[in-house]
Amino acid sequence: MSKPSLDITRRSTLLAIGGLALGTMAGGRAFAAEPKPGGTLTFMLVSEPQALVALTTVATPVLSVSAKVTEGLLEYDFDINPRPQLATEWSISPDGKTYTFKLRPGVKWHDGKDFTSADVAYSIQLLKTVHPRGRNTFANVANVATPDPLTAVFELSKPAPYLIKALTAAESPMLPRHIYEGTDAAANPNGNAPIGTGPFRFKEWARGSYIIYERNPDYWGKPLPYVDRIVVKFLPDPGARSIAFETGAADLGYRTPVALNDLDRLKKVPSLGFETKGTSYSYNVTSLQFNLDSEFFKNPKVRQAIAHAVDRKSIVKTVAYGYGIPCDSPVAPGLKEFHDPTPSPYKYDLKAAEKLLDEAGYPRKEGRIRFKVPLDYNPIGGADARRLAEYMRAALGRIGIAVEVRAADPSAFVKRIYTDREFDFTLNGHSNLFDPTVGVQRLYWSKNFKKGVPFSNGSHYINPKVDELLEAAATENDKAKRVALFKEFQKIVMADLPDINLYSPIYVTIYNKRVHDHSLTADGVEANLAHVYLA
Repeated sequence: MSKPSLDITRRSTLLAIGGLALGTMAGGRAFAAEPKPGGTLTFMLVSEPQALVALTTVATPVLSVSAKVTEGLLEYDFDINPRPQLATEWSISPDGKTYTFKLRPGVKWHDGKDFTSADVAYSIQLLKTVHPRGRNTFANVANVATPDPLTAVFELSKPAPYLIKALTAAESPMLPRHIYEGTDAAANPNGNAPIGTGPFRFKEWARGSYIIYERNPDYWGKPLPYVDRIVVKFLPDPGARSIAFETGAADLGYRTPVALNDLDRLKKVPSLGFETKGTSYSYNVTSLQFNLDSEFFKNPKVRQAIAHAVDRKSIVKTVAYGYGIPCDSPVAPGLKEFHDPTPSPYKYDLKAAEKLLDEAGYPRKEGRIRFKVPLDYNPIGGADARRLAEYMRAALGRIGIAVEVRAADPSAFVKRIYTDREFDFTLNGHSNLFDPTVGVQRLYWSKNFKKGVPFSNGSHYINPKVDELLEAAATENDKAKRVALFKEFQKIVMADLPDINLYSPIYVTIYNKRVHDHSLTADGVEANLAHVYLA
């Protein structure tokens, strides 16, 4: 694009985001000695959330906003060690089947009702019923006893060694029983106008434009929070987001909120800072996921051929601009104790790919094309996801597979993949979270093939041995044995290829240097932002 055209585009975009800051200012300032109360924080998202409570969905935009209002029992340091939030004390019985939590006294819901153990018991049952990952996480919780208003006792039928790490606000929100009881949780108005115990109260959601949260003056953690207001903005255009950060119209953005190819340029802007801490609670793996009911991909030789056509190092270099780690396994490298670094049995080899496709009964025909197939990609990834789809189209074209890249908005994408199942293969990112039982099992466990449940076993993968290994690991208290179970699981899945894992993204938080204390926990900006202050 010529320079005059670029200038016009940038001026037009600046007009489009005029007034975005709602009180922000460009340029960094000297570090304040003490947190300064007041001001408005403008938080930029790549896309608009579908809901404001992470109960029936775990989409990234929802996780990014949920905890500002709706808290959890615990928070975690960067090494996933638990710290108090709504629970102040906790203990686990030697057999791993009883978890006892002492709750913080004097906590009020935003409508003035008391927060009690009855809310905890109700929340766990609700998460177990409707939360996409809660079905796995709380599967072994048979009952939550409430001997008094400030004590909640989780009674498990089997051990769940991962459970103590699963209780952040965004992953396992504590919800008001008096608001949800007797209603359809998915349709409850609280999902769009939440009442919580958190440092911020929901004020307004202008669809397609912004969400406003205001400081909770009655927060149990006084003098927190420090900022008066959070304005959440969503701009679908990556260029517009970059300009918002450059001009000071955006203060904070999570999970690399700009195009990857723009990061190096933005790093030269004096007012901006960049942080990779605050992502250890939610390592991701980007993968090419097959529909095993597809005419083409039910044939293992076709899947193997595609695996041979994938060059992970090239993907990280050209698609992720170096912000990723090649990953053959379904378990992210960040989960060091569980990750198996063994390479895929299907190394990059185009000749092997061609041979397998011939054997599968798909010879090259007119135009040297073997077959045509649509490829869907998760639009939450924006331009970077589209770029990966285009890369895959080119890579598979080399072995005679003609790929049609197919786009959809987030809701339509989820419906197509998980409800209607009208797809052949898809590019998607899946969070491993803090433990494979919570983040990985859902993708490969045959019992988690549930139409309509997003980010579950979309492949319709069924392997009894894999089920056996995953179920054993979910209840194994011996750490060494548990690691061995997951290593065996990884080897089987990497050979079966219900999907092809590509790389683990390295996420970057971008912030105006006037913003302090935004990434203090393992979940970083997904946490409640109570400690954030503006210098």
